[in-house]
Amino acid sequence: MSPLEHSEPTAAPETVRRAVQRDYERFAVSGLPEPLEQYLLDEYDLDMTAEYAGFTLKNPWGKASGQLSMTARQVEEDVAAGLSFVVLKTVIAQDEHGEQSMAAWAIPEARMVAEPIVGQSGEHGWTITWKGRGWWQSFEAYLQLIRDARRIADGTGTLIVPSCKYHLPSPSEPDWRRGEYDYTTRRLLEAWQPGGNPMPLEKDFSPTLAGSDRSAVQAKILEWLRVVPKLMRESARTSGLGEVCVGLKMFNALFDDGFQVEMLNAIHNAGADRPDFFVYANRLFDPQREFDGQRGVAFGGPDLSDRNLRVLDQWRTHSAGASALPWSATGNITTGRMAVEYLCRGATSFQLHTFFQLPADQYAMKVGNRTQRALHELHFHPQTGLIVWLHHLANESGRSGRPIRLLDIATNPMR
Repeated sequence: MSPLEHSEPTAAPETVRRAVQRDYERFAVSGLPEPLEQYLLDEYDLDMTAEYAGFTLKNPWGKASGQLSMTARQVEEDVAAGLSFVVLKTVIAQDEHGEQSMAAWAIPEARMVAEPIVGQSGEHGWTITWKGRGWWQSFEAYLQLIRDARRIADGTGTLIVPSCKYHLPSPSEPDWRRGEYDYTTRRLLEAWQPGGNPMPLEKDFSPTLAGSDRSAVQAKILEWLRVVPKLMRESARTSGLGEVCVGLKMFNALFDDGFQVEMLNAIHNAGADRPDFFVYANRLFDPQREFDGQRGVAFGGPDLSDRNLRVLDQWRTHSAGASALPWSATGNITTGRMAVEYLCRGATSFQLHTFFQLPADQYAMKVGNRTQRALHELHFHPQTGLIVWLHHLANESGRSGRPIRLLDIATNPMR
């Protein structure tokens, strides 16, 4: 059962609800206050401090890897909007000769369509459809993007995170292509320098992987989850350039919920080869759906969050007492309320992509860039915003301490 059983944030104090309604209306015209985190602390007793990959964040909001995080201009807009982290578009690994075993994921296609979608529950939402997968420009261009993004974000409190799709052997392949891991990791670290801290790096298990022959055997998927973190760390060590903080962006396989739980168990029970963190979980895949002449596309919307939350509940029930890895939530986060649903299951940050590219009339704020308009909705919407739902949750669960701290909720999730 959802920790947020009510459809309205009825337990939020009336004074809070009136203040949120006031701010929703005035900020739609004037833009968000800066710094927003201090305003939320002063006005609403909310401590927005969050965490991603072991890094302390000023707030929990980040941009997930995709079409909106592949240029310096996009990063600049997100930094200006106040996002605490940006995951860059996923680059496809290559060896020193430029060969890519996963080249099928480097499709030069950027056209996207934002479409309304109705989930099996009858809930309405949005999905973004496109044929593209990973980074299709040159590898050198990606390395330059890392350097540019790091320069833009320097001193702002926004964390830049590269994302990579490394070789994953198919069921018929006996060996791992270590050359791709070694060369790509070394070059990413070179671009990241000077680093200081370990470089956060997401290993992207693309949602389109679910429809590939590579993922047709469950045992092979579990092998990927156990081996990939080890290879990434060994490659970083071999480079002599620094360490990587390994994150696995989990995908929704074309198997039942029980196997998703098994996948989560696999990364937690890998001993010294566990990842440092994980992201749960990217889009669903429909092998029969067509777009622009291509059969088989990924999709999001209410069915995605329904499955993610259901699986997380099942996993937490069966893993009571286990040492959980830190994790970042993704999947149909289009309201503050949905973010709180993930927060209640232990997420310490949220990464979005679809909600940053809806039609302009879906945002009440008419000034600023699209990221700022999305943040306005996520925080201040009177019925679905983060502020009212955090106050509702605090009162419902008897959390009387102030300020209300996001990380306190994430580290003591409701069951």
